[in-house]
Amino acid sequence: MELPVNNFRKMLRAGQQQIGLWCTLSSPYGIELLAGSGYEWLLLDTEHSPSDVTNVLAQLQAVAPYPVSAIVRPAWNDPVLIKRYLDIGAQTLLIPYVQNAEEARQAVRSINYPSTGGVRGVSALTRASRFGRVSNYAKTCQDELCLLVQIETLEALDNLEAIAAVEGVDGIFIGPGDLAASMGHLGEPGNPAVVAKIEDAIQRLKKCGKPAGILTGDEAFAQRCMSLGTTFTAVGVDVGLLARSTSQLRQRFGV
Repeated sequence: MELPVNNFRKMLRAGQQQIGLWCTLSSPYGIELLAGSGYEWLLLDTEHSPSDVTNVLAQLQAVAPYPVSAIVRPAWNDPVLIKRYLDIGAQTLLIPYVQNAEEARQAVRSINYPSTGGVRGVSALTRASRFGRVSNYAKTCQDELCLLVQIETLEALDNLEAIAAVEGVDGIFIGPGDLAASMGHLGEPGNPAVVAKIEDAIQRLKKCGKPAGILTGDEAFAQRCMSLGTTFTAVGVDVGLLARSTSQLRQRFGV
């Protein structure tokens, strides 16, 4: 049995634009509905959702038949959590709140086995290896794993080039919400000062030759970020889309 190809990683390395959707509903039924919507990637969030490893397993199974890549965001840069998501078949991870190069290197170590300088524990009978049916999984899986790190503070922006230079980091995602908070603009990701920092970071990453990503529900700003150089761009959150559309429908029928 062959190791599944990581199409997200393949397109990321080719510099192709991939439009994504943030998913926090934590439901395999809901994620299957979204999987057919035409996005290139769906982010399965466990940092700001009630989801856990068991939920994500069911979501990965629900998404598998569809032509969309699943990215998992663990709740923290924790080698135990990372190991568990890799073992259930996640091939691309987004690690939150990476502040400096050493924290980025920690994330890299977490997805690597000891033979390549990592700390990932070894188990031959996991969903990732198709329960042992993928020959030489431990020696070949790294070819299809993709590591994204999330920068979301002024400290991380100060260390941007150093983080980007860490071998094994495939892309850097800019988190507008926490960045705004770290700048004293809590709840204001569209504040001009925050926007200026984001735009500068995207251009700096482009100079480094490192793929950049972002999440924004502002369509005009999403287009602006893409023009500056983001190549994995999330343009909405499932919960927000559902909440707004259901409220707007009700409002159209008056009191």
